[in-house]
Order: sequence, then structure tokens, then C-alpha cells
Amino acid sequence: MRPWKIVLLVTGALLGLVGLGLAAASVTLLWANATQRDSAGYYVTATTRLHTGTYALTSEADFGSASGDWVPAHPIGTVRIRATGVGTPVFVGVGPRSEVDHWLAGVAHARVTGLGSGSGSVTTETVTGQRAPDLPASQHFWSAAVAGRGTQTLVWPSRGGRWSAVVMNADGRPGVAVAVDVGVRTGLLLPIGLGVGGVAVLLLAGGVLLVVVGLGGDLAAGSTPNAGGVPPTAADAYPVLLDGQLDPRTSRWLWLVKWLLVVPHLVVLALLWIVVAVTTPLAGIVILVAGRYPRPLFDFNVGVFRWTWRVGFYAIDAFGTDRYPPFSLAADPTYPADFTVAYPQHLSRGLVLVKWWLLALPHYLVVAVFVGGFGFGWPEGTRVAGGISLIALLALIGVVTLSVRGRYPESVFDLVMGLNRWCFRVLAYVALMRDEYPPFRLDTGGTDPGHRPGRTPSLA
Repeated sequence: MRPWKIVLLVTGALLGLVGLGLAAASVTLLWANATQRDSAGYYVTATTRLHTGTYALTSEADFGSASGDWVPAHPIGTVRIRATGVGTPVFVGVGPRSEVDHWLAGVAHARVTGLGSGSGSVTTETVTGQRAPDLPASQHFWSAAVAGRGTQTLVWPSRGGRWSAVVMNADGRPGVAVAVDVGVRTGLLLPIGLGVGGVAVLLLAGGVLLVVVGLGGDLAAGSTPNAGGVPPTAADAYPVLLDGQLDPRTSRWLWLVKWLLVVPHLVVLALLWIVVAVTTPLAGIVILVAGRYPRPLFDFNVGVFRWTWRVGFYAIDAFGTDRYPPFSLAADPTYPADFTVAYPQHLSRGLVLVKWWLLALPHYLVVAVFVGGFGFGWPEGTRVAGGISLIALLALIGVVTLSVRGRYPESVFDLVMGLNRWCFRVLAYVALMRDEYPPFRLDTGGTDPGHRPGRTPSLA
């Protein structure tokens, strides 16, 4: 690929990636605006139980100030703090931070952070002191304050500036134990969500345009009826073809440095896969609307998968040849490894919503064993992870045997090819390229009436 094309592709991919992130943020904001408010219109945190042996619990909030903070000096809306004391009247107040800090100077209290993020992330920091505070109700700087037994609800129309919220016993005694939740009623989420969504659309459109222009002649060259796809195959053949021909003249020792020789390929492929991360969801949207995979995006994605397989066949995933892989998306009949997918004339609109995650889940579990990259769990809980690639391990056994005996075992090579074939079938399926469900088989052999002369094909 020409340098200017690569620049356009990378720039378009980055724009598209940022656009997808902003689109996700926009959807989240609009979803929260529509569904995450209580009956009074507040976005409410989980109820958190707080306790301290000191005189007060404080929490700080910044809504900007006249001193030039990056935080805009704009109120977020109406803030509601609900606090329930345990067996004693409770006081809740919001006041200017400077006034609150002056009042609590020398008074032992606890600063609370992370209250709005859920109880699991709430932390407290104790500030030491020797004196007892004056009664909170006697102070005149509170912007809003409530006190009494049971649940106390403070409602404060927020204003720009630096503020502190204080929860303590109404009589000023130490030892505060309360259950607190915080809610915000604001009209900002809807306009922010729409604005972020508008920017996302512009970035996605610009990214797609740059990708299409960057592909340029490559897409035109691959626009023939069967470009990017396999030749006509047998009726029972799966429409994804991954093949590779073991070179009997493979060096005994070159495999030791192939991982270093393919670094330039890995850099370019990393950028191209960013583009794939953009083009595949875009193709899914088109399939939902029109039932067809956009041909330029299809040919590009097949080209990236082909390039990836050539590099894997040369190093890491097979070590099947010493011929250096070309820097190209296009098919090369002279290279001993190739990957093609038959272009579908029609795709199911419904399957595009579920096949890449729900229907492919059994295959994901199998492929995780083959490639050694899986993990799941949750914070403070059980974690399961893996990192040993069965494919890479078998390929390593093959080349070590090659170094010792001068011959790559064909049985090992066939097994490596079968495992790779399984992975690439699943890849084509979850990339929305075909509706046919990938078979649970390795297919270590087979024939194809339309295979290229001089090659030993392997039907995927």
C-alpha cells in the first residue's frame, strides 16, 4: 500500500474509533436520561452506610469558581442528600468550603470521597483535631440545612463555586453513624448526549470517508463478482477457505528470529485492525437496513484477515514457509498461504444482532483454548484466565522437531492448520461475513474443484 493510503486508513480508523467511543457515551447518556431517574426525577446513588468516631463527615464538590478552574462555573441542577441517623438526631448542611473549613479547623472529622460512585468505592480520610465544634445549627453560612430524627432530606439548588456537605449529630457529639444517598436532578444529560452523538456522527462519517478514499484502487480492483471470495466450491464446502502449503525446504533455524522479522507487519496490522474495528460495526448497521454486506468493506476486511494469516503462517501460528509475507491486502497466487471468503449476496438482518456474541459463544470457548487468550471474573471475586496458545505450542513443537530431525512433521502441521482453520471460520462468522454456522471440525484434509494450480487447499 502506498504511504498516503496508509495515512488515510490510519487517520480514518482513529477518527472512527473515537467516533464509536463518543457514540457509546451518547447512547449511555441518553439511556440514563430516559431510564435511570426516580419518580422525583433524581439520579440517585446507592445507599451507603457511613460511620466515624470523629465529630463530622464531610464531602466536597466543585462546580467551578471565578479563579479560572477548568470546571465550568455552572450549577449541575438540584442536589438532594438523604441521611438517616442511628438513634440520634442528625444534621445535614451544605455551605461554602472556605466557611466550613474555617469552622472545622482543629476539629476531628472524616472526609468522604467517592460517594457518588457507589458504596464499593467510598473512602474516608480522618482529619485530626483537639477541639469540639460549635453547634452546626448555630452557624449562619449554610446555603441549605436540615436537622432532626429519622431520615432528613436536604434539597439544594446548586450554584457555581466550591462547596462542602456536612453530616453530623445535631447536638455536636462525636460518633456519627448514618445511611446516606445522594441524588441529582439535572437537565444537562439530554443536550450533552445529543451533542456528543452529533460529534460522533461527524467523526464516524469522516472516518468512513477517509477509509474509503484510502482503499481507493484496492477496492476497485476487488470489485469483480467473486473478488475477495473463494472460487466456486463443492456444494458441501464451507464458504470460507484457509489454505497453506508446507515448504519442505524450510530452514532449521530461521524460525528463531521470525518473530523479530515480522515486527513491521505487526505494526501495520495493528493499525489495520483498528480500521476493522470500525468497518465491522458499520457493516452490521448496513446489514440491518439492507440485508447486504457493503462490498468495499467486505473486501477490505477479508484482505486484513488474509494479511494476518500470511504473517501467522510465516511465524508464530504455523512456521510453514520461509518466504517473507507481502505487504498487501490482495490475494497472491504465488504465496503458499491464503484466506478467502465467498461474498454473500444476502445476509439475515436478525442474525446480525446475535450471531457475533450469543450464537458464537460455544465457539469462543473452544477458540479460547486454541489461542490461549481468555479471562473473566469480577473485582474481589473469582478470576479465570489463560495465556498458553495451543496453536503456538504445536507450531513450536513442529519447528523444534524440524531443527532436530530436519523435517517438519506433517501430522503436526495438519493439526496446526486445522486449529487455525477453526479460528478463522469463527472470525469470518463473528465479523458478520457469512450466516452459515461454523462447523465443529478441523478439516485436516479435503479437495476443492476450484483451487489454484500448484496449491494444496484446505477447505475451511
